[in-house]
This record gives sequence, structure tokens and C-alpha cells, in this order.
Amino acid sequence: MTAAAASLDSRTTLARPDLAEQALEGIVRADAFRAVRAMHCAIPVADIHADAVAGEHPVDQLIFGEAFDVLDLGGDKVWGRARRDGVVGWVRLSGLEDGAPLATHRIGVTDQDLPLNALVIETGDPAGLAPIGSFAAEPVEVAERLLGTPYKLGGRSSLGTDCCGLVQQALYACGRAAPRYADQQAELGQGVSAGQAQHGDLVIWLDPREGPWNGHAGFILDGHRVLHAVGGLGAVVIESFAEADARHRVAGSDGPVFRRL
Repeated sequence: MTAAAASLDSRTTLARPDLAEQALEGIVRADAFRAVRAMHCAIPVADIHADAVAGEHPVDQLIFGEAFDVLDLGGDKVWGRARRDGVVGWVRLSGLEDGAPLATHRIGVTDQDLPLNALVIETGDPAGLAPIGSFAAEPVEVAERLLGTPYKLGGRSSLGTDCCGLVQQALYACGRAAPRYADQQAELGQGVSAGQAQHGDLVIWLDPREGPWNGHAGFILDGHRVLHAVGGLGAVVIESFAEADARHRVAGSDGPVFRRL
């Protein structure tokens, strides 16, 4: 394995011992390399699973209109990478269609049949749609519009979301970089101390365990409250910082990190 290969994140690297995408030839070891086939999500949301035999929970989702670069077919599922957030996994073929058409608009509201940030092709300027290239101003204000959204592990939409999915979708709505997982989100922006944290900053409790669920993320509302998606409470909620810290702080950790976007 090369030094470059050793630094690649398995969650976002489209490579297995038997097959890898053509762009990785010379970087990773694989028995074969192949070009990807562009497809896109044709239903409101499509779950992405870590393996072909879907487990209890997805590791991510595709949202309507998002591209999925397919590398392998296994029965009624395809293996590839979500182009928007880079996560690799298996998706049911029935939820996809060929090609990756360029959208003209995105869903800019949370009360439509399609979720917030879905990518669509429309003429004119229908209600609820925002032209591609126009964005909301503040991620925390977008997140506040998602209060009450049901909690779904692996979800990242206004139909159901986990903690990092909430942060990701709020950032997308503002045209900002938005990785999928807590450790990745802990690298966004600039670090600030707990005493400096203010409205709109990210707060992230990191967990040293491997895998996608390696922490918890939310938005600071003020010195006493956090806006986040909580599995134990079943929804996107506003909670006191003390309660959130007691629930999500990992024993032996240094506590949450704060990031100013």
C-alpha cells in the first residue's frame, strides 16, 4: 500500500481488494479498475448501506436529484459513491435512473414532498424552489426550520435526519462545504474555546470508535442551549447544553469541540 493509499478514508474511497474506480489506479491495490457509471436519485430519498445485504441502519442517504457514481452491480443493488458528499456504499437500483442531469433549482423549503436541497429541473421560478447558485444566509437559521423533523440514523434530509445530517443539510442550503460525519465536521471552520462559542457555531462531541457513528454534532444557540437531532428524543430539538453534554460526552474525552464557520 502506498502512503497516499494509507491516508484515504475507507468511507469515501471507492475501492475494494477486487475492484476500484479508474481514478485510483496507481494509488490503491485492486484486482481490476473500472470507470464509474453516472446515475442519480429518482425518489425523495434512497438509503446507502455499507454492504450489499442491508443492515439495520443506512450509513448515508441520497436525496432526489443527487448523482451516484456506480462501479458495481449486485442483484438489485449497485455499489458506488454519492457525488455530493462522497460516501461509498450500496443503493437499491430501483431508486436510481441513468445520468446526472444538471439541476436548475433546488428545493428551498421544508414543507414539500421532496426534501430540502433536492435537485430539480424546472422552468420559471415555482414556489418553494430556489435557483441553483442562490443560498440561505445562515446554517443555524436553516437548522431551526428543521425543528421537529423525525430522527433517523443515517438520514440527512428534512424527511428524517441524524445529528450530522442536520448539520450537513443546513450547510448545503447555505452553499457551504458539508462533509457527512462528525470527525469530518470537526475540521470545518476555525476552532474556538467553550467560553467563546456563540450563536451559529458548531459543537461536536467526538467518539474514538471507528465507523461512521464516531461522534455527535449540533449548533450552539446561545451559552445555554443546543439545536441538534437526538435519537433518544426522536427528533430535531432544542436542549440545554448541560443535558446535551451529559448525554453525548464520551468517558475520558476532553469534551466537545467548537467550530466557527
